[in-house]
Amino acid sequence: MIMEIAQIDIKPGMETEFEAGVKQAGPIFKRAKGCKGMTLQRTHERPAHYLLFVQWDTLENHTRDFRESADFQEWRKLVGHCFASPPNVEHVREVVHGF
Repeated sequence: MIMEIAQIDIKPGMETEFEAGVKQAGPIFKRAKGCKGMTLQRTHERPAHYLLFVQWDTLENHTRDFRESADFQEWRKLVGHCFASPPNVEHVREVVHGF
């Protein structure tokens, strides 16, 4: 399992529109090959800063299957205009499960 973590800064005042776009994009992620779940979290310290967590079966499910799909373009149409800067994306895998 691969966890995509996207750090996303939103233009001030576009938080509600961005959150609505991510909610609307739920079905896009749900039908994506190898996608097992998606959640969006907003930071307390910086209200225009979000963390998008997406679980994928494989790295390629995100970097190739999703990123090269029409659904990726649809995702960007829903939320891309809200970005203050390009998202910073990392992929991690669990190495220790505490509890």
